[in-house]
Amino acid sequence: TMVTANFNDFYVRPRLFLPADPAQTARNIAASGALLRAGIASDLLTIAGSVVLLVALYVILKPINRTAALVAAFWWLLESAVAAVVTLNSLAALYLLKGTDSLRAFDTDQLHTLAQLLVNADRAGNRIAAFLFALGSILFCYLWFKSRYIPRLLAAWGILASLVPAVVPLATVMLPRLLDAPLRRARSGTPIMTFEVMLGLWLLVKGIRAPIIE
Repeated sequence: TMVTANFNDFYVRPRLFLPADPAQTARNIAASGALLRAGIASDLLTIAGSVVLLVALYVILKPINRTAALVAAFWWLLESAVAAVVTLNSLAALYLLKGTDSLRAFDTDQLHTLAQLLVNADRAGNRIAAFLFALGSILFCYLWFKSRYIPRLLAAWGILASLVPAVVPLATVMLPRLLDAPLRRARSGTPIMTFEVMLGLWLLVKGIRAPIIE
């Protein structure tokens, strides 16, 4: 899921969605249908993988606290639902602007408004999904910490790292000028990615210890 999500976030979207130039965004979508389709496909794979992951985490961590695990799973399920809507937005853009000839149906102002709507919907959807992901991640990391399935230091790092994608979307909603600031890029930044890689490697190499429930 990290590979497919990062492919779309850091390769496809920067080449198509230009917040500072909505009209060019529309032209990019019309001229790069194959690239947008690849991004949509990668998003669908990410969503499918995320659902499998949240079910696995729920099954593993529900003996520690079933209610907390259920709430975390529902937050991640909501994140996947929002991500699906964002993907639908991209698909709608592809159908609407399926070629350069389709741009002739819009005058300059209409094209600018349409593209701006697509860009804003994409950015807003990603912020909402990031916030829901962070809520679920904080709870799951708390359960990792309480269970001692993994080192508590690693679980504590996961809790702290999960706060970044929780705080940044709220900050950008309250202060829109932060959307184009370096803070915005921390939403999917290195803290949570580092934790996810370390957690994955630990589980692959060490497995899960017997639970110690306090």
